[in-house]
Amino acid sequence: MALKHVGRVKRNNRKVVVAYRTLPDDGQNCVVVTTENLAAEEHDALMKAVESDAGQSSYEFAECMARTTLPDGSNMLSRFHTTGKMVKLPTSSVEMTPDRVTVISLDELNNTIAEQKGVTVDDLALKGPTAQNKPATAAMPVVEDVAPATVTEAATDSVLSDEDLAKSYRSQADRLSKEAAELRRQAEALVPTKKAKKESVQA
Repeated sequence: MALKHVGRVKRNNRKVVVAYRTLPDDGQNCVVVTTENLAAEEHDALMKAVESDAGQSSYEFAECMARTTLPDGSNMLSRFHTTGKMVKLPTSSVEMTPDRVTVISLDELNNTIAEQKGVTVDDLALKGPTAQNKPATAAMPVVEDVAPATVTEAATDSVLSDEDLAKSYRSQADRLSKEAAELRRQAEALVPTKKAKKESVQA
């Protein structure tokens, strides 16, 4: 099955999900999510969104991200933006990989789409009245010495406070602690530790 929005960085083959194929008045750059920097639950939520009907029908995947909630209850677009998981890259440095055999450079794909629509590449960027479609300038992690990118207002309006982040970290720590305890219990059930064996014999 072919999947839209998935690709990789040409120079190192690192996998990315393309949130914006182009930017307003900047058809030479895109914004991607660097999947290798995601926690396991974030990665799973991202790929589930990509594979969903909403993700595949989105013109730009950021539209779907703006409506998607992560396991901790935070908004995906906002969280990935504020935690540095979204970066700006030249479209020429990204290639799309919709399936195992198809590879096309993002700049070439954008040119093809623009030709089909009868517009310029700069005109491909989302321009609409809704929050998820209306671009707004904001700081964003940058790679390859390019300027800060633009993101949607949905991301900038929902910036998490230190209190929110601390609450999220504590919640994750509690969950991991419970998982660790359960794994230890299962390990003991399979092969009791030597100390446990000794106590059992003395009893």
